[in-house]
Amino acid sequence: MNAVESIFPLFWLFIIISALTPYLQQQLLATARARKIAELERQRGSRVITMIHRQEAFSLLGIPLTRFINIEDSEQVLRAIRLTDKNVPLDLVLHTPGGLVLAAEQISEALMRHPAKVTVFIPHYAMSGGTLIALAADEIVMDENAVLGPLDPQLGQCPAASVLKVMELKEPKDMDDQTVMLADMAQKAMRQIQAAVKKLLLKHLPEEKATAIATTLTAGTWTHDYPIDVEEARGMGLNVSTEMPAEIYALMDMYPQPRTGRPSVEYNPGPVYRHHDQERKGRFRE
Repeated sequence: MNAVESIFPLFWLFIIISALTPYLQQQLLATARARKIAELERQRGSRVITMIHRQEAFSLLGIPLTRFINIEDSEQVLRAIRLTDKNVPLDLVLHTPGGLVLAAEQISEALMRHPAKVTVFIPHYAMSGGTLIALAADEIVMDENAVLGPLDPQLGQCPAASVLKVMELKEPKDMDDQTVMLADMAQKAMRQIQAAVKKLLLKHLPEEKATAIATTLTAGTWTHDYPIDVEEARGMGLNVSTEMPAEIYALMDMYPQPRTGRPSVEYNPGPVYRHHDQERKGRFRE
């Protein structure tokens, strides 16, 4: 056997190991997440559900695939709720840019109907449909820098509120049929989402307050990607806490964003202190 023939089997072994390594790493990470979720459930005496939408590594090629709230998510969340005793609290860890309104409404109504306490944890952001789901909670726990988002409906690339604004500025005779039909759809969408938001808020708020918040969130007060921070959410009257358990952050670390090439953000992991206490370890001391 010459040198080339002896190297050939090693080459194929390298190819097989390289192909299987991402899959094995994914399975190990999934196992670690399951253990962390079980540990959190024991600590809190609750059912823990995660709905975390990041870019996922697709197949073995590492192609990033952005994820949103969809029907599969609603099916899984509703099944988890159905398998949970009515006296067991629900903890939902939510990290999402939004997604399908139908799926978000199904999830939010299922959470609203659960008799035990429902807590939604938002470590970073829950926009659009994610905000709708958060409103179903008895308590929203946000990181101090986390944000919610407006709930104004979008018709393709057009905000429904902006379509209706065009109707105010122009005469119907100056618009084509497509625009008039779009305005009719926008009016229905605004009415439907406002009713859905109000229904969720009425569980904890008087009707007048629920109506005011629903109108603010759905009427196109801001652009669709406007960040509603903790202070603003509390100012509206939402029950928001910033007492985020450290275990939630640890769980989020187990849903890493796939990296390709050089990362855009880098830092040395671990806490950094600046104080006189010599017993605590830190890189900076006065």
